[in-house]
Amino acid sequence: MNIRPRRNRKSEAVRRMVEETKVTTDDFIFPLFLLEGANDKIEVDSMPGIYRLGLEKILKEIEVCLKLGINAFDVFPVVPEHYKDKAATKSFDPNFFYQKALKRIKSEFPEAAIMTDVALDPYNSDGHDGLVKNGEILNDETLEVLGKMALAQAEIGIDIIGPSDMMDGRVAYIREVLDDNGFTNVSIMSYTAKYASAFYGPFRDALDSAPKKGDKKTYQMNPANQREALIEADLDIEEGADFLMVKPALAYLDVIKLLKDNYAQPIAAYNVSGEYAMLKAAGMKGWLDYDRTMMETLLSIKRAGADVILTYHAKEFALLTKGK
Repeated sequence: MNIRPRRNRKSEAVRRMVEETKVTTDDFIFPLFLLEGANDKIEVDSMPGIYRLGLEKILKEIEVCLKLGINAFDVFPVVPEHYKDKAATKSFDPNFFYQKALKRIKSEFPEAAIMTDVALDPYNSDGHDGLVKNGEILNDETLEVLGKMALAQAEIGIDIIGPSDMMDGRVAYIREVLDDNGFTNVSIMSYTAKYASAFYGPFRDALDSAPKKGDKKTYQMNPANQREALIEADLDIEEGADFLMVKPALAYLDVIKLLKDNYAQPIAAYNVSGEYAMLKAAGMKGWLDYDRTMMETLLSIKRAGADVILTYHAKEFALLTKGK
């Protein structure tokens, strides 16, 4: 035999030499959940090892993560029910605890890349990503609120705006609002192909942001559809998106590859809460080697074409690979 592929697998040194895909902490954005109480810390029951943190605790967490090589963070607010209303007015209030906390984070860690979410569900008493009237999710009326949110976050100094709402035309609307107000350097990471997935359950537990009535199938994508992601991607690029995201990641590796093969923009993938919880549960039961399965999962997302991975595994990965 002239060709023996096993020769390139004969030792750890040779295997590492020819390794096609490498995951590093540079690939990650670490999602964090912010509580109003500055020193509060509450574990998310359905996400073992992940906590909702008050500002002082989040500042310490970011400091630790930066030392581990994690340089980007997506901060989500846990909004108490009494602040929520049908117009999501706290979403753009500069005096709200979330906006004030973001300002402190950027002040203390200017070197960190901070991403924020733009959607109404954390602030909306209906629990939907858009305004609701007579059971209908209003598209065009929602854009104005999304623009106000994005502007409020840009004024704080946020690096990346992440519209996750899936309203039609929102990237163009946000881009115009940002540019008209002088924030041409603020990036937009669009949730391009965000599917109406069953894997979001633990995240909604963390934020208490599930819809009060109905579901999100009229604006999030049908899990059965792949080519539709190309339509969304074409629109996002035309409207000014800097990154294209696929969410969830693990169950949609084909969509990640589809976008990677067709677009020059960086592709992000959100390794979502349900994907994290599955590995945690199986690891805690002893059914899987958690560390190895986590590493393989992140590798598969990167191999499929993701340039950026939003993942709750980020800190564990960093601790596991530190010094290697």
